[in-house]
Amino acid sequence: MKYARRLFLAFAMVYLLPALTSAGFWYFKERPQSWREADWSSAGVLPKASLTQGAAIYVLSATTGGMKGAVASHAWIVTKEEGAPAYSRYEKVGWGRPIRKNAYEADGRWYSNEPRIVVALRGEVAKRLIPKVERAIATYPYSSPGAYRLWPGPNSNTFVAHVLRSVPELDAVLPPDAVGRDYLPEGRFFAIDADGRDLHATLYGLAGISAGWRSGLEVHFMGLVAGFDIARPGVKIPAIGRVGI
Repeated sequence: MKYARRLFLAFAMVYLLPALTSAGFWYFKERPQSWREADWSSAGVLPKASLTQGAAIYVLSATTGGMKGAVASHAWIVTKEEGAPAYSRYEKVGWGRPIRKNAYEADGRWYSNEPRIVVALRGEVAKRLIPKVERAIATYPYSSPGAYRLWPGPNSNTFVAHVLRSVPELDAVLPPDAVGRDYLPEGRFFAIDADGRDLHATLYGLAGISAGWRSGLEVHFMGLVAGFDIARPGVKIPAIGRVGI
């Protein structure tokens, strides 16, 4: 019994307290009440595609809308071929086409929330990786209409995490508040990134661990992530995000 109480106390301190604190702040924050009221315009965080000649790959993430925004974010992928006059934006959402392309500005706000850049690759590296990114997008196993579940997945973050695991040269993982990123495609319980540097074990995204050079050490519970980074020292706090270098 004493062990069970200590375990519950540890769980409450690590997962519940940050989530409830974030929810409290979010409840009183001024925000749009519906998608119609939200600002979806460009946040200006990416350079103008027409003014850059080189290839580019970006992964962006922004806090989502409603009370979900207290604990969750939405991620998408942006590419630009060398010499192309515009970006291409890819994402998975619960409405519309299976994988949406260019539904919004490449760096558009999400429910009025400004996006942050998770990955930024330019030049020859991006040019070489764009075909691999496009193959990973094309082979995402939940791309059919209706193949979306808000929680625990597969959702928008499951899609982007699939691409990051398939193209490890992008050298990134989604932020801790990207709920759904730990849901492995095809209901698998275990996966290793294509370069073998990160491993993932999960029970349908409800509980699990990730460990490796990119992930550091993470413990997942009900979509919330706690852990620490190795490559770039930092702490991952459930619902709040990453704190560190």
